[in-house]
Formats: sequence, C-alpha cells, structure tokens
Amino acid sequence: MAYGIRRRRWAAVLALAAGAVAGGGALACPAGATPQEVAFATHCIPPAIAGIPPIDGTTTAKITVDDASPKVGDTVTVTYTVVTPAASNPTDLALPADIMTPTGKVALGGAQTGDVTVTGPKKNDPVPGKGAFPSFSMTGTFTVTSPGAITLSPGDYNIHTSYILELDTPCTVTDPPAPVSETVTAADTTPVNNRAITLSSASGKPGDSVTVTGSNFTPGATVTLAGRSGTAQTADTATVTADAQGAFSGALTVSDRTTTGVVAYEGGAWSEDEGAGPATYIVVDDTPVPADSQKLTTTVKAGTLSMSQAADTVQLSAVDFGTGGASQGALQTVTVKDFRGGPAGWSLTGKVTDFAGPGATIDAGRLSWTPACATEAGSPSTCLAGSAGTVGTSGATLASAPDGTLTGGEFTVDAGLSLDVPAFTPPGSYSGVLTLTLT
Repeated sequence: MAYGIRRRRWAAVLALAAGAVAGGGALACPAGATPQEVAFATHCIPPAIAGIPPIDGTTTAKITVDDASPKVGDTVTVTYTVVTPAASNPTDLALPADIMTPTGKVALGGAQTGDVTVTGPKKNDPVPGKGAFPSFSMTGTFTVTSPGAITLSPGDYNIHTSYILELDTPCTVTDPPAPVSETVTAADTTPVNNRAITLSSASGKPGDSVTVTGSNFTPGATVTLAGRSGTAQTADTATVTADAQGAFSGALTVSDRTTTGVVAYEGGAWSEDEGAGPATYIVVDDTPVPADSQKLTTTVKAGTLSMSQAADTVQLSAVDFGTGGASQGALQTVTVKDFRGGPAGWSLTGKVTDFAGPGATIDAGRLSWTPACATEAGSPSTCLAGSAGTVGTSGATLASAPDGTLTGGEFTVDAGLSLDVPAFTPPGSYSGVLTLTLT
C-alpha cells in the first residue's frame, strides 16, 4: 500500500496502577529502513539546440515498492527516485519551477524479467543556467507473474522540459542492468490473470503512436488496445491479434490529452480478468499559445502519509490485589493524514510489550482493544476500524484504508483498552509500551 511508501512509528506508554496510581513514559519514533541507493554509469544526450556533446556521468538512484512480499497476480507499485542525475541544465538559461516531466523504466530480474514504465509529476525546483538537475521520483506498477525473488534495478530515464521549447534529455544505463536497488519475494499461488503489457514510451505528444507489447493473452484472441483517463476509457483504441503463444505487438495512436495510461483486453469491454494494465502513459501538451494569449498552468503537489497522537501516556484504571480484573482506559487519539494523492491505501498496526512491575510482569497477551475510526468529510478514502481483540507482542491492525483509483484524506483513530490483570498480581505500578506503525 504505498504511492512512494513512508513508514512512521509512535511508541506510547500504558501505565497500570495496582493498589496505587503511577505512570510515565516517553514518545519514541524509531527510524524506518533506508532503501538501498545505487550508483551507475549513464550516457546522456543533451538537446541538439544546446550544441554540446553527450554527457557520460554517474547517476545515483533508489527504488522502493509498496509491497515487498506480494503473491503471484498482485500488482506492485514501484517508485524510482533519481537522487543525483548524471545530466544538468545544458543551457545558460535558468529554468523555472515545475517545468520538468521525468519518465523512465525499472528493470526486473530474477524470478520475473521485463521493464516497468514509470512517470513523474511535472514538478521541480528552479534550475540555474548550467546547474545540476534536482532529484525527482517516478512511479509505475507491474503485475507479479512468477513466484520467487524479483530484483529491481534502475533503468533508462528521460528528462523532458517544457519552457519556451519542448526539449528532452534522454539518459541510458551505460552497462545494463544497473545494480539491484530493491528485491521483492513473491509467494507461489495460482495467478488469476497473468496477462501483461509494456509500452515503447511512457509519454508522447498528442497524436503520437506508442507500441504496446503484450504476453500471456489467449492465443489467437482479438485484443483491444485503449487509452485510459483515470478509470474511464478514451476514444483512442486499436485492435491486434495475439499469436500462437499469446503474444502481440501493436501501435496505438494517443490523442486524448487527459490520458493517464494504456490497457489491453480481450472481449468487448475492459475487464480485470481478461486485461492487462494500465501501463502509465502521459501526453505532453505542446499546443502553441495563440498570439496575444497567455497559457496558465497550475500544479497540485503530492504530500506525505503521516500520523500524530494527542499524547504519549495512557493511565489505565486501578484494580485490587486479590481480585484483579479489567484495568481499562482509552488510547490517546491518533490522527492519520494521507496527502499523497495516489492509488495506495494505508494500514495502522500496533503491538505491545509485557507490562513490567515490582518483581513481576503482566503478559502482553492480556491487553485487548476495541478500535474505532472516523473519516473527515470530503476524504476520498474511507477509514476502516480493525477488529476488537488481543494486541499482544505479535500485533494487530488498529485501522486501515484500502487501495483505490484515488486515495487520501484525514482520519481520527481511537480505541478502548482493557488489560486483564491476574488476581494476585503484586501491588505496584506496571508499564508496557504500545508501538504504532503506519505503512
């Protein structure tokens, strides 16, 4: 579940007073794992107008995924981040913000081979003349077709600039494949649909043709190639016939400027059971501005997935020595903000340590919760509360939001807490740490 995954963890102290009232604790935010950053030789060709020779340099990049343990048939979202491009602004002209549109490919290896087409938003900081291009990220998806370890390596990328002129700076991996940056391990299961497509390009001008290559379709089937604008099909379509091995290669002319992807399917209409894609594709609108006119453009910037909590300490109610029973309280309210604007949902889980006290402990498995989750009005996603039950050291889901065409929003998460204290637990204060993880 992630569109550029970000992981946050909060630790809250749950204090139990047995025969006395006591508490305390501190907020903690352990650091998440860092994706492996790799470096590789790159050959970049500046626009001809720049009048400079090709650039041979080094690109540093990293790849992340929203699911490192998928099953065959699952769709994995891939984020390719170019940390340091090999190329720079080839002209003396300073480039303003938000005029760069990156596209690229991620190379799959190991149990599954092929390329994943990735694209990035038209978003960048200003670039001075002859200055270095800033870091940028691109996302795309692929369907898992084989079990086992699948490696992901950075591939070729292109930097398109739209300022005065439409210019491209393509950069290719000098000695492919580049080093492996990420690995996913797919579980063996019978795929419901292992049809797949790749595109010859991730972008083009209105009216340009893109070659769609497909595999694992029904041999001899008529396959429709179509553009997509979000979840709707555009008027850009073409048909091809799959060969005896279920493969095909055909051209699709894409004219609709709202296109976000390309699909291929068997039958009279799109179906996830008999189709493949969408493969990411964007139309670069290079329509000239009429005389005495001004082209107005705005950008909606993607944010992050984050959470905060009202406080970091919960005081559970006291119980009596010799009687024990339910020591109750309420989780400090957690606010989740998903401002990424992509297709990935999120999951908020928790796990608790044993409750340590004066010469004794209360087992973590005795803590249970009853989750509740509310969605702010206008949020594209709907928050789902986790199931009531034991938290324990292995953990449980507190709340979640599913994947969708467009996800996001603001959510408030609460839970009633109950610790089952044994009857003759020695008097004193007992504390455990409940750690919440947002992915």
